[in-house]
Amino acid sequence: MKKAYIVAIVMIAVAVGILVTAADDMSTYATFAQAEESGKRVKIAGQLSKDKAMYYDPQEDPNYFSFFIKDTKGEEKKVVLLSEKPQDFELSEQVVLTGRMKGEEFVATDVLMKCPSKYKDEEAYTKEKGY
Repeated sequence: MKKAYIVAIVMIAVAVGILVTAADDMSTYATFAQAEESGKRVKIAGQLSKDKAMYYDPQEDPNYFSFFIKDTKGEEKKVVLLSEKPQDFELSEQVVLTGRMKGEEFVATDVLMKCPSKYKDEEAYTKEKGY
């Protein structure tokens, strides 16, 4: 076999591996009910329940942070984030969690936060002036 064929086969195998890995991250958003049904790893978008208690004690366990989220259907569940508490977490407008349901809790491994934009005032000013 020619070296060019071997290189092409290896490149195709690597490309297939990358696509399979990326497909796992291209999941659609789910609700808590859908996450319970599927038992698989899902992404849930929701709003932080600021009236409920958050728990984070870095001296006891720096990779345990719990809080409550309301999903897009209004269902509220306790979330356990297996990571440190993100900076300015309380200021977030929306949270996207990646994880799976375990009993009555959603165990998240990743979190993305949508925080209030520091440019909102500037954006309002430019719209006002017609820029």
